[in-house]
Amino acid sequence: MASMRDIKRRIKSVNSTSQITKAMKLVSTVKMQKARRDLETTRPFFNIVQNTISSIMSSTKGISHPYLEQREIKKTIYIVIASDRGLAGGYNNNVCKLALEHMEKGNKNDIEVLTIGRKARDFFDRRGYKIYNSYLGLSENPQYSNAREIEESIMQLYLEGKVDSVYLVYTTFKSTIEQKPVLKRLLPVDNSDFKDESKEQKRTLMIYEPSPEGVLDYIIPRYIASVIYGAMIEAAASEQGARMTAMDSATENAKEIIDDLTLHYNRARQAAITQEITEIVGGAEALK
Repeated sequence: MASMRDIKRRIKSVNSTSQITKAMKLVSTVKMQKARRDLETTRPFFNIVQNTISSIMSSTKGISHPYLEQREIKKTIYIVIASDRGLAGGYNNNVCKLALEHMEKGNKNDIEVLTIGRKARDFFDRRGYKIYNSYLGLSENPQYSNAREIEESIMQLYLEGKVDSVYLVYTTFKSTIEQKPVLKRLLPVDNSDFKDESKEQKRTLMIYEPSPEGVLDYIIPRYIASVIYGAMIEAAASEQGARMTAMDSATENAKEIIDDLTLHYNRARQAAITQEITEIVGGAEALK
């Protein structure tokens, strides 16, 4: 059995760790609340852009556009959003594994990865995938300008024919205890992402200048950027939710360890006192 000094030292160490995990939980709670507010702020803009595209798709027949046309898939880029730091339970592993499962269906040599977060970069770099670009330090505080930068580089590759499909992999925020990794195709744009307004409301006669295709040239990049930004915000909230849950579990585990160590300490202390009493009684008996 460990000595009382060792047990006491370990109790102090575990208690210090418990205080750190409790503080990290509180910090993650504040960051998660901010990310949720940002998410609510971005949704109206995203809805307007999506409704505009839906209106064009439903009110214009025979529309042809490079962003919508299906073509032979030769090169694919995956945008994978994870975190820059660990201590978030299975958050990073789950989203990276979802992307990896989809990637393994294709040829590794035809795949590149654009990573957001150090954990995603390290995950795919270790497995030999080509990293097209890596963005670090954005996972907890993403900005719309970051999403526009990513969108512009991806759209340029797609229009030049250097990439034939683009997938976005991130984690959606369901609640503080539930986050779900999802995979979404960005390019070519999936028509099923836009509801058929003709079935829900009367079709409104609209004239698009200079043309429906010209409007799509402008609006689809904004749509892609808003999807990427929304995913980054969702991922930020999910990261903090996962970290909150992980730190809460760690704090509870630390409390259980402290209770167990305290019990061992009391037993050791009781055994030491009993031993001292036995020695005193034995010494007294010897003097008689």
